[in-house]
Amino acid sequence: MYLFISIFFIPSILLSIQYHLHSLQQNFYNENNRYLKWEFSKWSHMFSLSSIFLLIFNLIHFFFPSQFLFFFNSVSLFFFFFQYKRRKKEQVKIPLQITNRLKRLMVTLGLFHMIPFFLFVFWPNYFFFFFFLSFLLTFEFFFVFLANVVNIPIEKYVFHYYKKKAMKKLSIMQHLEVIGITGSYGKTSSKNILNTILGVKYNSFATPKNYNTQYGLILTINQYLDKFEDYFIAEMGAFKKGRIKLLCDMVHPKYGILTSIGTAHLETFGSIKNIQQGKFELIESLPSDGVGILNMDDPNQVQYDLQNHCRIIWIAIQNEKADVIAHNITMDQDGMKFDVFFKKNQITYSFQTKLLGEANIYNILGALALGETLGLSYEELAKGVRKLQPIPHRLELKATGNTIIIDDAYNSNPVGSKMALDVLKLMDGLKVVVTPGMIELGDKQYEYNKNFGMLISEVADYVILIGKEQTKPILDGLLEKHFDCDKIMIKNDVKDAFPIIDTWKKSCQKTYILLENDLPDIYNE
Repeated sequence: MYLFISIFFIPSILLSIQYHLHSLQQNFYNENNRYLKWEFSKWSHMFSLSSIFLLIFNLIHFFFPSQFLFFFNSVSLFFFFFQYKRRKKEQVKIPLQITNRLKRLMVTLGLFHMIPFFLFVFWPNYFFFFFFLSFLLTFEFFFVFLANVVNIPIEKYVFHYYKKKAMKKLSIMQHLEVIGITGSYGKTSSKNILNTILGVKYNSFATPKNYNTQYGLILTINQYLDKFEDYFIAEMGAFKKGRIKLLCDMVHPKYGILTSIGTAHLETFGSIKNIQQGKFELIESLPSDGVGILNMDDPNQVQYDLQNHCRIIWIAIQNEKADVIAHNITMDQDGMKFDVFFKKNQITYSFQTKLLGEANIYNILGALALGETLGLSYEELAKGVRKLQPIPHRLELKATGNTIIIDDAYNSNPVGSKMALDVLKLMDGLKVVVTPGMIELGDKQYEYNKNFGMLISEVADYVILIGKEQTKPILDGLLEKHFDCDKIMIKNDVKDAFPIIDTWKKSCQKTYILLENDLPDIYNE
């Protein structure tokens, strides 16, 4: 009887471990206590009702004959198993990545879970054995956290080993020059744009995907960087002050582009001033013969008291005092055309691109300013801009018949979301916005999302909000602007939006669907 019931514990515990490991990984292995904050944000993250009942039944086992204990354990485990089985089948945006770090974590967790079996060998009491198993099952979130803490010394050793290896490789590549790119928004787009433009003349390599942390840069250098590269473009991300400085001390950039300073990660930085200082760590780490690219339309960059005497090149669309200025911008669903005035040589040159959105004009201007400095001709710069391809999930157009999706699902922010709505506004047809809103905006989160809802009301014909709780500010903004309630739907999963949109479409009319942001699985309601 006990052997039979113990068989059910194993898959139940494994499913619970998988769920909490996935949460830990998506919360950057508890950096800034993100995992704990997420777990404690809702009791259902930490516990399942079945596991709680299971623990209670085992705790009060002495009130019941053993056959009742067997019955209660069997019923609870049955429901627990199928609850997690259903959870496992749910569609996830980013599946659990089986990395070496995760494997080390699983070994430590395995040792924790062997404790009840070791105790049973020396103390063969079935009641306490099942109580310990149910305790592990109920508090799995804590044991995942504890295993992560126990592994900290191991992870530090592994980190320093590979960091030393990466630094040795960089020291040998003396011809290589490093370009750092940071900012609250637009880092990845700016990185890819610069890499394409420099690629017209030079061998350049950019950090893949969103490898913008210490681990990401180390992995890139060790596994991807080639000895024949002329330029290494390093995207640099941070959640708090000091992190960009750490990255700069590792790779020593000579050139730097600061895309923008805004409210992204305000919750972890604490204030706009901290974000400002944190992002400028890149420019202040450049050598005296280095070059920094700054945005003169961004007051947070203009007002900063820069503690560095390197050369600064200012870009802008609005400010005529800048060194590289874009004007005569036209935009349609096929892309953009614009002119750029280069003050250094007093020349205006025309460019065209398949990319959309004013944000991409700034990203291109930064690349043009640095490209000119590094010796590319205006013809080469124009060729590079024409070669640019839309970056996945960043104002990427996807057409199927009369339906065009404007995919802006990657990491929305107040500035980017407004620009996405500006693009949608240009389109001629039925306009639908699908969004779960914006996150990690600290105490400004409600305000920014409500403003977003108010802006949506001026553009969209229909709105589908993903997640009832997290989109309440957007709904408040829509209702404040008297948006028709019958044209607002609330769903828990973005995939549920498309069947609804099909009922709204007219056969001969083009339909434009703006997908603004796609939150990680941990934000699913």
